[in-house]
Amino acid sequence: QVRLIETGGGLVQAGGSLRLSCTASGRIPNYYNMAWFRQAPGKEREFVAAVAWSGRSTLYADSVQGRFAVSKDNIKDTIYLQKSTLEVEDTAVYYCALESSTLALSPRASRYDYWGQGTQVTVSS
Repeated sequence: QVRLIETGGGLVQAGGSLRLSCTASGRIPNYYNMAWFRQAPGKEREFVAAVAWSGRSTLYADSVQGRFAVSKDNIKDTIYLQKSTLEVEDTAVYYCALESSTLALSPRASRYDYWGQGTQVTVSS
């Protein structure tokens, strides 16, 4: 079993920055992709960004392209989501997810095998 723990959420003003972290523990696969999703109140969960097992390939949703940056530390089994120029619309619970494969990155939630419990990010105007 793999456990994912997200940290770094909180309250931030519009235009500000925030960095989320997600650390994997337990029976971590040798190779795995990871991703961030988010769910705003009353909306479906949506893809935000993903990073490949090597850390050299990334994928972003159009809504965050150029504002968010995802990265991976293979030594620490941790991924990060650096968020800048935050907007009120970025308010959501952010979840990290892990896929036990080296397939090309995907925005589909069904591809991911393990999920964290989520961390709340609130952007005030």
